[in-house]
Amino acid sequence: MVIVLNGGSSSGKSSIARCLQALLPVPWLTFGVDTLMAAMPAALWDSTAGIALLAGGEIAVGPAVRHLYATWVRGVAAMAQDGTGLILDEVLLDGVEGQRQWQVALAGVPVLWVGVRCDPAVAAAREAARGDRVAGMAASQAQRVHRSVAYDLEVDTTQMSAVDCARIIAKRIG
Repeated sequence: MVIVLNGGSSSGKSSIARCLQALLPVPWLTFGVDTLMAAMPAALWDSTAGIALLAGGEIAVGPAVRHLYATWVRGVAAMAQDGTGLILDEVLLDGVEGQRQWQVALAGVPVLWVGVRCDPAVAAAREAARGDRVAGMAASQAQRVHRSVAYDLEVDTTQMSAVDCARIIAKRIG
């Protein structure tokens, strides 16, 4: 099975993923879009072919990164199709289009789609406290990533802890 946690930057997805790994009875691997970003060569940062961080926290994704992302999606899906439990920490910048890309790659694999919501002001405060994000990224992504995405379950980390959200998700898995 695959659990897809989709939410904006600083919404709490990574914390929920770690809590899920601790709660679930069998080992699950966690991968996130940050995993892919960390693996990319420096030359793709701040380039039109790669990733450009724009004013206000907006992100522009170029063709080279779109290709690498598509390859990464297929590779991660291959692990799921082999029976490995995966938790995906995602930021679907293209909303429903990003969801469709995962749905195609994960065809035949049970997927639990979880929307991780957080009030934009709260996410922005977390972003500022982290210090490793571009200012404005959390606010710009807070609603965008959920655009037309269909979820099986939604959690809100504005006032709920990551462990409480993980318990709700784990209960849904059964």
